[in-house]
Amino acid sequence: MTERCDLLITNANAATMDPSIPGGYGAIEDVAIAVTGGRIVWIGPRQELPDCAADETVDGEGCWVTPGLIDCHTHLVYGGHRASEFARRLGGESYEEVARSGGGILSTVRATRAASAEQLYRAAEPRLQALLAEGVTTVEVKSGYGLELDTELKQLRTARRLAQHYPVEVVTTCLAAHALPPEYDGRADEYIDLVCDEILPAVAKEQLADQVDMFCESIAFSVEQCQRVIERAQELDLPVKAHAEQLSRSGATAMAARAGALSVDHVEYITNLDVAAMAENGTVAVLLPGAFYTLKETQLPPIESLRASGVCMALSTDLNPGSCPIASLRLMMNMGCNLFGLTPAEALAGVTRSAARALGLCCSRGVLRAGLRADMVLWPMETPDQLAYEFGALKPAQIYFGGRHVTAG
Repeated sequence: MTERCDLLITNANAATMDPSIPGGYGAIEDVAIAVTGGRIVWIGPRQELPDCAADETVDGEGCWVTPGLIDCHTHLVYGGHRASEFARRLGGESYEEVARSGGGILSTVRATRAASAEQLYRAAEPRLQALLAEGVTTVEVKSGYGLELDTELKQLRTARRLAQHYPVEVVTTCLAAHALPPEYDGRADEYIDLVCDEILPAVAKEQLADQVDMFCESIAFSVEQCQRVIERAQELDLPVKAHAEQLSRSGATAMAARAGALSVDHVEYITNLDVAAMAENGTVAVLLPGAFYTLKETQLPPIESLRASGVCMALSTDLNPGSCPIASLRLMMNMGCNLFGLTPAEALAGVTRSAARALGLCCSRGVLRAGLRADMVLWPMETPDQLAYEFGALKPAQIYFGGRHVTAG
């Protein structure tokens, strides 16, 4: 009996990123992929394809198919820019020195508070468009430049609006515990009261956030304050993640991992004990080489320890106005290899399978497998190694979002 499907792709190869298939890429050469209702219903060698009648058949022309890319850590919605701080850092000031002088995150807070929702939306569009052009089909967007209720809600509503107008899944994250607002100077515990008692409940009531994040650092919040945010988020049934161990050792990674955090992001200063806690609790390490590069950091994350312990390593842009104003996930793949020592296969896993896990979405995307969303990218290349090796000239030939063709290179 002939089966019907909406879409059939043949004459291609697939880097499925399925760990059950041998090899770092889970490669299937001369693949066939059948899609119905926005999901993959069959994938395997073309000669094994059952009788299938497709509404649309696509000749892959020898391309490689990968899962849609996932940018699992961005601050994409914000007002203003911080180009002057870039010049200051080039002049010798550190990121912490700039922040403590009133720049840094608080500079963006002032601009974001002053911007209208429409202005934030228009400013975010070209950043998102740049990511989509590289094959990104899922992107996480954080708040954290409001640091008071109305602007935090404005950021999250803007992120939701982007998903209504572009072919992308937007995962929203409330990062109200990002920095201490100037009106709470010297009263960090009181600000955490505001986050826990007002901001998070309001965000949860409007269903504006899919998860909650916090910045545990000497220029932000303590481990104890972040633990309070985690406990409140869990009371509201919101998954958690954390910025931790970026600029110094705090112990927040182990705390967050034991609390069941989806991911801990940055992790340059983690220890073997932190790695063990992440491995034991299934917490993903999100590596952010763009921020490492921009800030000229020298403390490398312990890649070999993470690898040996089986901790999933995701890669992301950390797209933000201060420490990484770079809207290229492909560039992060290259940096992950050249700066952090990832293999090209680990880099691709970092922006597909592991990135999905960092967002709690591994049951729906990040791998080409029957039953998962048909978010797919066709790349005109001879080997998947090229994705991390080169960027700029190598562009997607076709992108599918939920089985729907959305653009062509």
